[in-house]
Amino acid sequence: MSSPTVIHLRSECKQFEHRSALTPTAAKSLIEHGYTVNVERSPARIFKDEEFEAAGATLVLEGSWPEVPESHLILGLKELPEEDMPLKHTHIQFAHCYKEQSGWQQVLRRFPRGGGTLYDLEFLTDPKGRRVAAFGSSAGYCGAALALLTYTHQLLNPDSPPLPAQSFYPTAPDLLKTIKSSLASSLNRAPSPKCLIIGSLGRCGSGAISLLKSAGIPAADITEWDMAETARGGPFDEIAEADIFINCVYLGNAPIPPFVTKEQLRQAGREGRRRLSVVCDVSCDPTSPNNPVRIYDTWTSFSEPTVAVDLSHHTTDTTTTNTNNNGQEGKVKAKPKPLSVVAIDHLPSLLPREASEEYCRDLLPSLLLLDRRHEADVWVRAEKLFGEKVASLPG
Repeated sequence: MSSPTVIHLRSECKQFEHRSALTPTAAKSLIEHGYTVNVERSPARIFKDEEFEAAGATLVLEGSWPEVPESHLILGLKELPEEDMPLKHTHIQFAHCYKEQSGWQQVLRRFPRGGGTLYDLEFLTDPKGRRVAAFGSSAGYCGAALALLTYTHQLLNPDSPPLPAQSFYPTAPDLLKTIKSSLASSLNRAPSPKCLIIGSLGRCGSGAISLLKSAGIPAADITEWDMAETARGGPFDEIAEADIFINCVYLGNAPIPPFVTKEQLRQAGREGRRRLSVVCDVSCDPTSPNNPVRIYDTWTSFSEPTVAVDLSHHTTDTTTTNTNNNGQEGKVKAKPKPLSVVAIDHLPSLLPREASEEYCRDLLPSLLLLDRRHEADVWVRAEKLFGEKVASLPG
């Protein structure tokens, strides 16, 4: 009789990461199917340690995964800390190293150096190539939420710093309550924002549209684009003429013509056409050569949710007439219209419990095949891809 397959859920180390690749409900199901589930204690995970213990999992020390037997499967969500330690285990996670992202070679080399294997969660697919589980819908939903919060913050606090640090919400209704309150206050300053979503037919785009409609944005103010509308190739003037642009396009390996550029926005500003003040790049891969939102070059975070885009270069200063205390008129520079980008690479952490539950429901059928991973198609495909990526490393 063979020993049971052991799944070791590690504690996440990324700041503000409260999601979990495994829920207590999924852990219970795995245990009922003969798996052993070890769960690292975690002060940040949205599910309490006691919830996993009640489901039958064994609690172990936080950060203990490097010392467990090599046969244990290490399950996590986000990437491991940037270290040089060879990896000897089989890891199941989002590694962000298959699309030549910044530092991808260093990340990927750790696995063959230690004899380990990577099953990248982003590339677990069914026979048709569709991902078996994704955070797309919740990413779009949370991205649209932060876009609206950024927009209303700009209107209500024109002379203040950018959107302050954000914390996670217990439930979606709690998040919607905050957004609706901010929108109600901002409507005294400006009408409902015009919103443009590219990638509207995918899971991510559908999530963004759901949030906008739930928040009360009229359908007439939501422009939904997908492949048909972008087939002509960008840049697209319609982006500059919207108040909020949300990019929900999944980035593959093929280059995409830019959707928007700084020079395009400068030109729109000179012509008085630029309304755009908020961009949420849900796809969020600023270092990828295929990134179609080429107006920023760094990620943001929940502690600093936005980055400002400088459009001042080669523009003509706008002036307004100002009268001083002596009744004399003079020309002064008008304050430029702000443009903020939200580029957080783990947006669903804004709603960690609901996002984790939705994701794990879809992932669980594949997890239940881990004891047969060398013959189950979903894992065989993932291991084959890992081998191909390792083989592509420069010698």
